[in-house]
Amino acid sequence: MTKRKPGSTTPPRRFWTDEEVERMKREYPERSTAELAVEFGCSEARVYAKAAELGLHKSATFMESDRSGRIQRGRQDVRMAATQFKTGHTTWNKGTKGVCGTHPNSRRTQFKKGSMSGAAQHNYVPVGSYRLSKDGYLEQKVTDDHPVPARRWVGVHRLVWEAANGPVPDGHVVCFLPGRRSAAVEKITLDALELVHRAELARRNHPRSRNPELGRLVQLKGAITRQVNRIAREAKEKQA
Repeated sequence: MTKRKPGSTTPPRRFWTDEEVERMKREYPERSTAELAVEFGCSEARVYAKAAELGLHKSATFMESDRSGRIQRGRQDVRMAATQFKTGHTTWNKGTKGVCGTHPNSRRTQFKKGSMSGAAQHNYVPVGSYRLSKDGYLEQKVTDDHPVPARRWVGVHRLVWEAANGPVPDGHVVCFLPGRRSAAVEKITLDALELVHRAELARRNHPRSRNPELGRLVQLKGAITRQVNRIAREAKEKQA
């Protein structure tokens, strides 16, 4: 039973009678949803929704049968057999390369070698372009090579240092001197940079080095956490 307001474009609401509900409980586990939808005069989605509301499921026997519509190894349903590849079938493009159809548009609209998709073309910027990294460092595009190399964009401060001194040694990074960091290309000069070992950089960035008071608070927090964990552990041992 369905009901809909006059002039409404939404699907009518389905009201299930007690008789239909009882029939659903009896027949849903062993019959296809498409057949039930036709007999109830509603969509398959409505039947699925009501079955879910009632907690009904297809039986294992039905799901293993051809009536379920699922492909079963060693079985053939007439609905599927007609469209299956037959033994010995040869596809029309076997042994060919780059053949995708005979319509002229299939060739005209193919991606050409070295071409980019629309999204890639929209986002493309030439080598030498600048951008700001998520950390606020000025970077420059250095290559368009494919596949994408490890560094397509490199910090300008690194490029300036390497232009004067060669490749950065392993385990080291190029940093700005205190108070000299800038995202303006004309201010990123060799005298504003220094080469630092990663261990030294970690020491500089440690809370104790940046703010002595913050460092003491970090130590205090760690001590409190250890005491809380000890008390909780001892209480758990007593309960055991």
